[in-house]
Amino acid sequence: MKPVFKSLVAAATLAVVASGAQAQEAVSLQDLLEQVKQNRVSESRINQQREAEFQSARADKQALLKKAQSDLTAEQNRGDRLAQQFSDNETTLNDKAAELDQATGTLGEMFGVVRQASSEAFGRISTSIVSAQYPGRDDFLAEMSEESKGLPNISELEDLWFALQTEMTQSGEVVRFNTEVVSLEGGSSEQEVVRVGAFNLIGEQGYLTYDSENEVVQPLGRQPDGYLVASAKDLVNATSGLVAFNADPSQGAILGLLKQKATMSERYHAGGVVGYVITGMLVIGLLIGVFKMIQLGAVGAKIKSQQKNPGNPSTSNPLGRILTVYKENKTVDAESLELKLDEAILKELPTIESGINVIKIFAAIAPLLGLLGTVLGMIATFQTITLFGTGDPRMMAGSISMALVTTAQGIIAALPLILTHSIVASRSKSIVHILDEQTAGIIAAHSESEKA
Repeated sequence: MKPVFKSLVAAATLAVVASGAQAQEAVSLQDLLEQVKQNRVSESRINQQREAEFQSARADKQALLKKAQSDLTAEQNRGDRLAQQFSDNETTLNDKAAELDQATGTLGEMFGVVRQASSEAFGRISTSIVSAQYPGRDDFLAEMSEESKGLPNISELEDLWFALQTEMTQSGEVVRFNTEVVSLEGGSSEQEVVRVGAFNLIGEQGYLTYDSENEVVQPLGRQPDGYLVASAKDLVNATSGLVAFNADPSQGAILGLLKQKATMSERYHAGGVVGYVITGMLVIGLLIGVFKMIQLGAVGAKIKSQQKNPGNPSTSNPLGRILTVYKENKTVDAESLELKLDEAILKELPTIESGINVIKIFAAIAPLLGLLGTVLGMIATFQTITLFGTGDPRMMAGSISMALVTTAQGIIAALPLILTHSIVASRSKSIVHILDEQTAGIIAAHSESEKA
């Protein structure tokens, strides 16, 4: 029995410990029974406390549920009221709209006309250069043409009339006013600007444009030809009287096209490498021509001086050197003297005629190079057509420009080179003619002296 008793005691003890009771190990069945009774009372008290807490929490939850149901009912009632109010407002709006249509009558047509006129006036006035002098005058037109939902009043109609009348009046006047001009480099300065009607703005830099989007005045990206800018500056500097001026009646459209016109520099560079070679030949040929003109002019002056003093020959000029040869060979016969003098003339010819043929060659090659540039440009044009077709002519413009510009450059270079060659060749021939004439005279005089 003892092993069984010990097993029961151990099991009871484990049960008591598992339930959380603070008890010592029972040594007898009586002790175990007492401990079980005590634990039973304690567990019953704990259970009653838990049950009371649960009942209290249940009552709170029930109260919250009732409040939520009450709020739901109130919101549903409010939603019904708002729905009914919305329906009533819709009915009221429809009634008021009908009353408004009936009250306005034909004024609705006037409203449409005013909006259309305001829209057209806004488009014209907002981009007009007159707005550079009177900024902000298109704001109310924008409101009338887009934002206004009601009929215009008398004041608004008068403002519209005043805006149109101002535009018409200012388009026929030439006035000066100060405004801020934004430079192309990014800075700005206060300048006096001349406005020619509704057509052009002119300032210190020449023609100006009005950027209606940013409401700023700025110079053209590129000014037109010099005579146009000169007339514009004459108008700016004028204080009274009549001044000739080239106005743009398209309000800047023609000036915008002139900005895209190629300048002389751009046309020159369109010739490419061939154009640069032609230019180099022209410069070199002209430099040689100028040098030869100066050289031959100096030689001619020395020869004329020598002709005045034939008895005292100088070796600083061709005629003097020829006379020196004659002086050294007076004792020889006429035939030998002629050969000596011819030899002296032949020695002078390379110096006199040097460089003249180079000018002639450059004058002949320049048009051929222009023709070469034409061929290369047309080849590039057909290559572009092969790759991209003929849909966009601007893609072929560069090659065509090269073909035409090089042809013009070749002809332009050849003309002054031919003229220069003619002048230089004529001067050299006149010098050689003088030498031949003097040589012939010397030989004739020597022959006569031999016969005597």
